[in-house]
Order: sequence, then structure tokens, then C-alpha cells
Amino acid sequence: MGGPLAGMKIIELAGLGALPYGSLRLADMGAEIVRVERLSDVPEEPVAGPHNFWDRGRRSIGVDLKHPEGVETVLCLAEQAEVFLESFRPGVAERLGLGPEALLARNPRIVYGRLTGWGQDGPLAQAAGHSLNYEAITGVTHTIGPRGGPPLPLLQILGDFAGGGLHLAFGVVCAVLEARQSGQGQVVDGAMVDGVMSLMSVFYGMHSAGIHTDDRGSNLFDGGAPFYNIYETKDGEFVSIAPIEPHFYALLIEKLGLDSSALPEQNDRERWPELRAHFEEAFATKTRAEWDELLLGTDACYAPVLSLAEVVEYEHHRQREAFVDHDPMPELRPSPRLSRTPGTPGPSPEYKGANTVAVLESAGYSAKEIEALRRAGAVR
Repeated sequence: MGGPLAGMKIIELAGLGALPYGSLRLADMGAEIVRVERLSDVPEEPVAGPHNFWDRGRRSIGVDLKHPEGVETVLCLAEQAEVFLESFRPGVAERLGLGPEALLARNPRIVYGRLTGWGQDGPLAQAAGHSLNYEAITGVTHTIGPRGGPPLPLLQILGDFAGGGLHLAFGVVCAVLEARQSGQGQVVDGAMVDGVMSLMSVFYGMHSAGIHTDDRGSNLFDGGAPFYNIYETKDGEFVSIAPIEPHFYALLIEKLGLDSSALPEQNDRERWPELRAHFEEAFATKTRAEWDELLLGTDACYAPVLSLAEVVEYEHHRQREAFVDHDPMPELRPSPRLSRTPGTPGPSPEYKGANTVAVLESAGYSAKEIEALRRAGAVR
């Protein structure tokens, strides 16, 4: 595979959601990743399973991490790698014999990436949790929802994927660049709660300055502003508008056919409900397609609200080739797009553990040694 991270070798212990997303981002940019699967997840017979885009761009090896020879196999692979990734609860990797101290003793240059929800320490470190919980204690959840209504749960975008996997991938690349200069590895503590707080940093600042209040649904970016909002159209579809700047706002008012002199001032918060009523009435007069015809591509800061099914066929995405042909189904093009060394979607293993022999052979194991590990139950 090509890409800017070509040559970076990574060992990834199989995990859920956030970790595969982070390693996927690295794989798409050319990193060579070997995922170590739990032996219980590896089929006895080599039968292809359903396609899972999480597995894209990496090879898969089945290892028993509770078997001493299985642990030794992973340590040997890590000796040839730049990065090791895991997402166990704090202390689990150490009990397996695969903690940072053990790996750095075998490979002083290795970057050890750890991804958890709460972090490696603190009173919540050992508790179970999911994306919504990490968003809840960072103020995100409190800010999302209608005015006067309860907070609403988000998709896993912030907690798991942006605050978790992407946050870890960024830290890993930073640490690898430093290790290539110093010759010394280090541990990257990727906590989803830290990542979400980083993403919220602008709003913490706005809150401190009194610009964003705790009154949910009454602020500029949380549905309070009528000109940064979503409206229902004549055919029951929805559209979004976001003309914050006065000249963009003036264009929207013109396109809607409204009389600006009869409307409240744009930033008069006390009269935002009145202004919203004017917008609701206006948008209800045309279908979404008609609003697309009138507003799409203008400086009115407009876009239709698309369903997941519509996204794939949307003309803007089609022209930019956002989805690329990939066996067995189209998948998203790696982003961001690099002009000289762009990322490339790599192949996926046919099944978990499909590349065990090939990976061990490339690491220098002989056929006799691989067979011995197989017979001992250390690998499959």
C-alpha cells in the first residue's frame, strides 16, 4: 500500500468500535497493520465471513493471549513494529504480559497506544462506559436538545470515533515522529473523555466568556438561533440554513422573499422566536427540491438534510468521488486527500485470523515453528 504512512508497522490487539476506527484511519494512509484476534473469534475452518469495513487495510492473525507461547509470539512481532495498540481496561494488558513495560523492554522505540473511555487513572478508570457516558461528563450531552426539553443522545461520532479513535491516531503519529528522532518510544494515553473535552474546548471558552449559556436550545449553535437551524419543507422533508454573517443572512432573506424591514434584527435574541416563526412559515411554502433549486450553491449557507441512503447518490459526493469502488461494496475514500501520497483503501481479511501463517512467515518464523505454535494452541 502507498500513502504517507507507508512503512509504519503496527500491531493492533482486537477491540471494539473506537480502536478499529482509529487504526482504520492509519491503515488508509498506508500503515501496515496486523490485528491480533482473540482465538475464540477465529473459525476452526477457513470460511469467509460477512464483509466488515472496520477490517479494511490490515492483516489478521489468531493468537491465544492466555497462552505463554501466544504472548511470546506477539512480543516477537512487536519487536519489528513501530506501534502497538490496545483498548483493554487499565491493567489488563499488564496482566497478559503485554503492557508498556514489557514491550518497551523488547523494543525501546515502540509507541504504545492505549485507548480507554475514562483514561488510565482517575476514579472512573475501571468502570465500564460507552460514548454517551463520555459525552455526558464533558458537557456535550447537556448542550444538545430543544429549549425546555431534555438532553438528547448523539450518535457515537464524538465519544467513540472523534474523541476516541481519531484522537488516538493523532497522538500515535505525533509519538512516532518524535521516536524516529529520539530513538525512544513512549505511551500514548488516549482517553475518549479527554478527546471529547478537546473537541469541546471552544465551547468551554465561549461559556466562560458568557457567549454560550447553559440554557439549552437558546444559543447560536444549539438550535436557539433561527438563522442557524433546520426547517421542515412543504413535502415533509428538512433543510438546514446557517448564514451567520450579515451579508449571507441578507441574501437568505432576499431569497426567501421576506421583507427585512418587517423582521426582528438578526441578533435580537429576545425576538428570536418571532423570527423563527417567519422562517418556518416561509420554508413550508416549497418542497425541499424547490428550495434546492433556489438556494443550493448560493452564499445563503443552505443544504438539504439528507438521509443515509441519499448521501451515497448525492451529486456533490458523486462528483468528488467520495465513495470508491471497493470489493465487495463501495466505501468512503480515505480523507483528508493528499495530492502526492493519497491514502488508499486496502483489502480486508477473508475471516478473522486469515493471515496467521503469512504474518508469521514474514516475521521470520519457519514452517516448523508455525506448526509447533498451531499444535500447542497458541495460534490458529
